[in-house]
Amino acid sequence: MPKIRVLSLVDDDASVRKATGRLIKSFGFTVEVFASGEEFLCFGSLHITSCLVLDMQMPGMNGLQRQSHLAAAGYHILIVFITAYADEEIRDQALEAGAVAFLTKPFGEEALLKVIRSALKLTEGDTTP
Repeated sequence: MPKIRVLSLVDDDASVRKATGRLIKSFGFTVEVFASGEEFLCFGSLHITSCLVLDMQMPGMNGLQRQSHLAAAGYHILIVFITAYADEEIRDQALEAGAVAFLTKPFGEEALLKVIRSALKLTEGDTTP
């Protein structure tokens, strides 16, 4: 029986959450959406999240802080950062800390699908997200 891939999306912008959540779902993945990092941390099943699509700039903890917090708590979740602010230094910090990708908004459907598939090591012909 194939493992269900759950992707979690954290973004404080409701329109981005809605559009990106629908997009991820259209790729065939199960997606959980959250308005904040704190809300995500309260999610009772962090251990089933295969990949986290995480906004970099949010109130409270920013993406780098959230990434560090998850690692310190022992969660090894693949992270794809999304941001409206292209900053090479922050991008480099995120990738050095283990993020699998860093996309600048607005990003295309194919770009997001490509990094998710790459993160999860899925091939184009794989029919089980």
